[in-house]
Amino acid sequence: MTYYGPSWDQLAAQDPEVAEALTSELTRQRTHLQLIASENLTSPAVLAAQGSVLTNKYAEGYPGRRYYGGCEFVDVTETLAIERAKQLFGADHANVQPHSGASANMAAMFALGVEHGDTVLAMSLPHGGHLTHGSKVNFSGKWFDIAAYGVREDTELIDLDEVRSLALEQRPKLIIAGATAYPRDWDFEGFRAIADEVGAKLMVDAAHFIGLVAGGAHRSPIPFADATTFTTHKTLRGPRGGTILSTEEHAKAIDKAVFPMMQGGPLEHVVAGKAVAFKEAMAPTFADYAASVVANARALAEGLSQQGVRIVSGGTDIHYLLADLQSLDITGTEAEERCDAAGITLNKNAIPYDPRPPMVASGIRVGTAAATTVGMGTEEMAQIASLIVRVLRDASEVDTVKKEVAELSAAFPAYPDPTT
Repeated sequence: MTYYGPSWDQLAAQDPEVAEALTSELTRQRTHLQLIASENLTSPAVLAAQGSVLTNKYAEGYPGRRYYGGCEFVDVTETLAIERAKQLFGADHANVQPHSGASANMAAMFALGVEHGDTVLAMSLPHGGHLTHGSKVNFSGKWFDIAAYGVREDTELIDLDEVRSLALEQRPKLIIAGATAYPRDWDFEGFRAIADEVGAKLMVDAAHFIGLVAGGAHRSPIPFADATTFTTHKTLRGPRGGTILSTEEHAKAIDKAVFPMMQGGPLEHVVAGKAVAFKEAMAPTFADYAASVVANARALAEGLSQQGVRIVSGGTDIHYLLADLQSLDITGTEAEERCDAAGITLNKNAIPYDPRPPMVASGIRVGTAAATTVGMGTEEMAQIASLIVRVLRDASEVDTVKKEVAELSAAFPAYPDPTT
């Protein structure tokens, strides 16, 4: 029997407007430098699993314990995802159903016993924390009493003594380690010690660097955290979605917090994509990839620094860097727009102690996960640094740089040309 998969010709015939939009997006990914830190490029195998007939199946519950019939095959793929996640990260328990990192974070917080009005200690948003770590516009900031730690003004690094002092003062129910814009390694053992001292649970949001953990290029939070949450689409190079790892102690609470508390039917086609991504991350080549991602980020940071751009905290230990643009007399918003016009896709980002509001920002965040996926190395990072600086310093360079970006991207295409 031949597996029934999606047909591009069928889509083009049925809905040419959507097909045209998808074709345009593929062209954009193939012709632009993809430097968004939270994005990557999945393998064709992950795309195939996600665009499969599993999208047709409702499967509330968990493998062997479903509320619908006909789940014998989604049980196979979800069990594969669970067992592979546990093996890959050395975790007692894995829940692969969260639709996103945000829903994974919410479920984990409730599973760890955080209730309305409880105190949570997490990294402040202006210093690199995530919306779900206590922003006032997010559920976390609306439901919980947030005590925020940040980075030192002189080093732009987390000071564990400050974290400990805040924890002793605030006595949080939960401490969160992890961020969306902190380019340095995390001392998970130190955070665990602080949590134990004040009787708090420890949750690690590893959304950004979990792929580096899988590849051995970043220390693992799993031995220290009560629960570790992450997305599968950043450095892990899987489909868009979330996962929660936990100790056996919290396994039942985690599962109940995801379903039935937070979600109904899981997206089993996405779960299948996660299973494929976890298997891919077990391959020896993935360790090479993870090491290259970090090497490329450091090379890009060095290239920008050599051309006069200040790198926040002086460098990076992960897959992205933060650059302070104040000396170039350009805002983060202007930089993002100018780079985008030149075919360089990155994002504006606030820097610690930023004098500008977040939607304007004084910095940019630049990631190397996707560029590494297509095969770029440290030599290309030096070239990219030069392209970025030329655009930032002189708007008249945009058209020239755009042509050079197209030439560089053509040498490292995101996916095969669909017309050949």
